Amino acid sequence: MDVEALEGRRRLVVAGGSASALAAVEAAAEDWGADWQAGVSGGRIELPVSAGLRHGRVTGRIDVSSGHGGETEVSFRPERSDYWVWTPAVVVLVLAVAGAATTVLWPFYPRLLPVAPFGAILALGAWFLVITRLQNRGAEEFLELVGMHAADAASGDESDGIHPPEERL
Repeated sequence: MDVEALEGRRRLVVAGGSASALAAVEAAAEDWGADWQAGVSGGRIELPVSAGLRHGRVTGRIDVSSGHGGETEVSFRPERSDYWVWTPAVVVLVLAVAGAATTVLWPFYPRLLPVAPFGAILALGAWFLVITRLQNRGAEEFLELVGMHAADAASGDESDGIHPPEERL
């Protein structure tokens, strides 16, 4: 169950019919926190996404089409994307650069020695507060979640074993 990128769209092939694929999209949209408007052979979706220090929303169309052999193609074509920078994280990173500079420059400027440990704490604090929590979460990950829901529906497993990635805004 691999997501392919073709001609500006993402594509996933799942087992089952169109109705089960649409149900998987609806369940994934609910788990993801997306705005889903179902249509006859797909629908429109607005996905909350994140890409490192940028967060935003991608709006597009999901098309579901039945193929041969009991497989269904689910494709997402983005139409609009709005991103903004996660400002608090940028501020923390700027403070971390100042702290790291203090830590590195104290041998050349001995007056910085008393504040060098504080600079190291600032730099490490930024690592633990910002850098370790960065994630990418977009259309490809959403379609992977759709694939998991479709696989669970095909196997008859209705447990709540699918947990989407956390959204850290």
